[in-house]
Amino acid sequence: MQVINLSENNSVLNQFMREIRDVNIQRDPLRFRRNIERIGEIMAVEVSKRLNYAPQEVTTPLGTAVVPQITDRIVIGTILRAGLPLHQGFLNIFDRAENAFLSAYRRVNDKGELEIVAEYMAAPSIVDKTLILVDPMLATGMSMEVGYLALLRHGKPAHTHLCSVIATPKSIEYMRRELNDSPDVTLWCAAIDPILNDKKYIVPGLGDAGDLCYGIKIHLSDRPK
Repeated sequence: MQVINLSENNSVLNQFMREIRDVNIQRDPLRFRRNIERIGEIMAVEVSKRLNYAPQEVTTPLGTAVVPQITDRIVIGTILRAGLPLHQGFLNIFDRAENAFLSAYRRVNDKGELEIVAEYMAAPSIVDKTLILVDPMLATGMSMEVGYLALLRHGKPAHTHLCSVIATPKSIEYMRRELNDSPDVTLWCAAIDPILNDKKYIVPGLGDAGDLCYGIKIHLSDRPK
């Protein structure tokens, strides 16, 4: 599994990364969502450089030009709900892509262990297609793994691009191990932050991406009896 960290090279991506981390700018959910979307657009362009192309003629008012076109059949998948703005950024670039949506949430089981529960999925066939699975925060890697394995029930893609805004060394190693370091998988991130706290949040990170996008959620244990 190849890992590509876009923060290793400076670009306009830096501006949007700074803004989504800034506690003051985060107070504007519209701006936060749009910045995540912009990051998705930039990442999509980077991913596009790894796809397959074939020349195609196009008629202009003055003649004929040859322009290489993407030949991959693309499916963009996301894990609800935090992944929606990032998904939209990718879809803005790959606007003819098919789409897949999965639900996944954290739960502490009877043994006191953190586990990821997936309850819903709507997806096309991904057989021999290029799968782009996006999730903004790759903290432990468990959600991404669950989403990826769920999509594999719809077939084996030709290649998979796993795309996150912020990852951790722990999550990257987890994905390498659980996916057997597959050469058919590329992991993309805009930054790699060093640690997780005891609640499994990335530090320094940016907080809860889903809450910042859509408002603070009520946990089952917090609901009135």
